Amino acid sequence: MMFKREKLEAIEAASLAPYGLKSAESRGRVFPEPESATRTAFERDRDRIIHTTAFRRLEYKTQVFVFYEGDHYRTRLTHTLEVAQLGRALARGLGGNVILAEAICLAHDLGHPPFGHAGEHALNALMAEHGGFNHNTQSYRIVTELEQRYAHFHGLNLTYETREGMIKHETSYDKSDARDYDPDRRASLEAQIANLADEIAYNAHDLDDGLRADMFDLEELAELQIWQELKETTGWKPGTPLTTITRHEIIRELIGRSVTNVLQNTSDYLTRHQIDTPEKIQLHNENVVAYSLEFKEKIKPLKKFLLDRMYRHYRLLRMQEKAERFISEMWLAYMKEPRMLPTQTQLRLNEAPPYRVITDYIAGMTDRYALDEWQKLFDPYHRA
Repeated sequence: MMFKREKLEAIEAASLAPYGLKSAESRGRVFPEPESATRTAFERDRDRIIHTTAFRRLEYKTQVFVFYEGDHYRTRLTHTLEVAQLGRALARGLGGNVILAEAICLAHDLGHPPFGHAGEHALNALMAEHGGFNHNTQSYRIVTELEQRYAHFHGLNLTYETREGMIKHETSYDKSDARDYDPDRRASLEAQIANLADEIAYNAHDLDDGLRADMFDLEELAELQIWQELKETTGWKPGTPLTTITRHEIIRELIGRSVTNVLQNTSDYLTRHQIDTPEKIQLHNENVVAYSLEFKEKIKPLKKFLLDRMYRHYRLLRMQEKAERFISEMWLAYMKEPRMLPTQTQLRLNEAPPYRVITDYIAGMTDRYALDEWQKLFDPYHRA
């Protein structure tokens, strides 16, 4: 039996919760296209995102550790895949559209520049007179303008729901201008799921990577209630070695607790407030997908701990300082002489101002490419 699109849409209609977004009810694409015979609209969005150049580049873009620190630390790509896995689990558990949530998760970091948040800070400062730089907005630019894969339009021509979910992606660190997407309305259930999936992923894998890299002593974690609970559950005793298996057990327990709490709290909230349509979710006075207040108070100190003891660790600060210098020097050099840009990139100077073309070019670089490009510009012994 072949499941055609209409069959898949019927399965969605029958299986999703009433507040889940159905692909058959999508508000469509900017440029009309014939529907796929075998995929829903949101499946096509997800597949288009995966096949982008920007998605492949995530493999060599920094999450926290630069690529040469080791092969086992998270990159933007592995982070994105972890977020997508968590997004699917949350969407399935709440009766949301799993494919739409996955598409938003897969696209949420496409616009990150090289060297993680250090690269973003540098570009934001350099673009201060031109509206600044935000990786979330850059992700949106990639799927609506920068990717060149179709003859009749720029970008990927994604559905309204995926684009809205991307531009309304929101965490403690990310906020974007959603003026063209009903800014008075909140994000959809699926987009709110992507927000929490992102947070759960980076809390867990940054703790995991920090432990692997010996960024902090285990005694330092003792002050955190969530750490005490994780130790008790896994049976690890202070004073004994924290083995690789035990570390995996602790991280797995942290993820499991986070997902279970979001599912239970959100389900109770939806029932309590009688939210039973996508519109009610977006018109509600606060996000519906969230931790319980009690669990949030346990996670908050962990986030602060990672900020103070890991993200501000001298090893990371040294790399961040170098990264900001690399990016700033390249940006200023290209602004002084745009003809040093690659030929294909120079062609865009006929369509956009130099600062925008240069920022797009640098934001699209991987860490390795950025280091190589910096050497070509400033190392006299490096071939241009």
